[in-house]
Amino acid sequence: MLTMIGKRLMFAIPSLIGVVIVTFLLTRALPGDPAAYFAGPAATKEAVEQIRKKLGLDRPLIEQFFRYTNDLAHGDFGNSLTTGQPVATEIRNRLPASAELTLLGLIVSIVIAIPLGVLAATRPGSWIDHLCRVTTTAGVSLPVFFTGLVLVYVFYFRLGWSPAPLGRLDVFYSAPPTVTGFYLVDTLLARDVEAFRSALSQLILPATTLAIFSLAPIARMTRASMLAVLASEFVRTARASGLSPSTVIVTYAFRNAMLPVITTLSMVFSFLLGANVLVEKVFAWPGIGSYAVEALISSDFAPVQGFVLTMAVMYVLLNLVIDILYGVIDPRVRLEG
Repeated sequence: MLTMIGKRLMFAIPSLIGVVIVTFLLTRALPGDPAAYFAGPAATKEAVEQIRKKLGLDRPLIEQFFRYTNDLAHGDFGNSLTTGQPVATEIRNRLPASAELTLLGLIVSIVIAIPLGVLAATRPGSWIDHLCRVTTTAGVSLPVFFTGLVLVYVFYFRLGWSPAPLGRLDVFYSAPPTVTGFYLVDTLLARDVEAFRSALSQLILPATTLAIFSLAPIARMTRASMLAVLASEFVRTARASGLSPSTVIVTYAFRNAMLPVITTLSMVFSFLLGANVLVEKVFAWPGIGSYAVEALISSDFAPVQGFVLTMAVMYVLLNLVIDILYGVIDPRVRLEG
C-alpha cells in the first residue's frame, strides 16, 4: 500500500507542474488589463504604465513565470489587487466555507443516492426503480444555478421557510471562534445552539442544490453496478447456498459493487468543486469559488492562479484517498500496488 501511495504521489508532481504552467499562460491570455483596472477609469496612460511597471507586468513573460514559480516555492501566492490581502491568507480563510458546503452536499447525495440505487437494482421495474430513473434524469438535466434559483424562489421568496441567501450566518449572529473553520462544528464546540441552527439553516438550500446535482451519477452508477454484480455467478451460488437475501445483498453484492461507485464519487466531488463557483454566487457564499469569480472579473491574476492550484492539489489528494479506499475494499489492489 505504501508503495502504491508513493507511486501515485510521484505521478501527481508532473500534473501539478502542468497546472501551474497552463494556469499562468491562460491568465495572461485573458482579456483585460489589471493595471488599467487598478488605476481606475480616469487614469492616464502614463499612470497605467507606471502601475504596470510596479506590478512587473511590463517584463518578459518568461521572467514573470520564473518570478511566479519562485514565489510559489516559498509559499507565496502573491497579493490580490482588489483586496490588497495575500492570496494564501484569503484562500485559507475562505476554503473551510467551500469545503463545508461541498462535503455536506456530497454527504446528503450519498445518503439518498446509494440506498436508492441499491433498492432500484434489487427491485427492477418497480416504482422505486422508476423513481430512481426520473431522479437521475432530472438531476442531470437541471443546471446547478437554475436549481439554486428555483429553491431560493420557492422556499425563501414564496414560502418564507428559508433565511435570506446571504452568507453562512444570519446577520444577528456572530461567527464562532475559529477551530476547524466549519461553522457547524465550531458552533457546537462553542456550545452556541442558536448559532448552530442559523448556520444549518443557511446551509440547507445550497447543500440541497449540490446534492441534487451530484445525486444523479451516484444513483445511476450504484444501480448499474449492483445489477451487474447481482447477475454474477458467485451471487447465484450464495443464493443457492441458502443465505438470506439481506446477507447476499449486503455482504456479497454491495461490497463488490462499491469500486465503481467510489470512482464515481471521486469524479462527482471534482464536479462539485466546479459547481461550487455558481452555487456560491447564487447564495452569496463567502467561499473560494466566489472569490475566484470576482478576481476573474477584475483581471486579478494572483487569486485565479491560487484558486486553480488549490483545486488541483485537492483533486490530487482526493485521488490518493480513493486509491487507499480501493486497497481497503479490494485486497487485490494492494497486491497489484
